[in-house]
Formats: sequence, C-alpha cells, structure tokens
Amino acid sequence: MSRPLRIEYPGAWYHVTCRGNQRLKIFGDDKDRARFLKALAASAEAFNVEVHCYVLLKNHFHFLLRTPEANLGRFMHRFNTAYITYYNLRHHRSGHLYQGRYKAILVEADEYLLEDRKSVV
Repeated sequence: MSRPLRIEYPGAWYHVTCRGNQRLKIFGDDKDRARFLKALAASAEAFNVEVHCYVLLKNHFHFLLRTPEANLGRFMHRFNTAYITYYNLRHHRSGHLYQGRYKAILVEADEYLLEDRKSVV
C-alpha cells in the first residue's frame, strides 16, 4: 500500500511532529538541541520556510510552519538529513533516528491553533 501524498500549496500552515524510533531520545544533551535548532534555522532559510513556533521534548518535536513556496517535503528532507547525520556521527551510531515519517497536519482554520489540547501526540 502506498503512502498518501502530502498536500502542499503556497502559504500552507502545518503542525509537524516526529517521534524518536521506539520512542527513544532524539537529544542526548543541550549540544544536540543547539545543533538541531541550527539545522532547523539553516533549512528554513534555504527553503524560505517560516518557523512560527517549536517544542523540543526528549523523544519528539513539534513545529508550526508556514511554507510560502509549497516545499514542505524538500525542507523536511534537508532538515532531517542534516540533523540525523550529525546525531549519528556524534553518538557513533547508524540507522534511523525517527519512528517512521514525520507527521504534517495541514492547519486550515484558526480554531485549530486555538484549540485546548490535552495530548497532541
């Protein structure tokens, strides 16, 4: 069964999440978090993606993004590759860091952003 296509269009807003493989940590320490944010900033600049907010937890992350150029997939590919390559080299490991594909929920209404969520992931 093929994966569903992601909806991308200019000016789209997304709630993006990604969890560590087997729910394991994706950050070993503050140095990893700093490098993660550096990769996020560089990728956002390279692909003209607006990062409006983010949350970094020990085993997953959340972003609220806007893509003026309908390029979420290319942005996430560059960002994930940059961070995973760094993380695997630094921690002398190989293979997947994340559990499956990142999730990208298309935000189509202001109510989504205002909704009180007890558990997002």
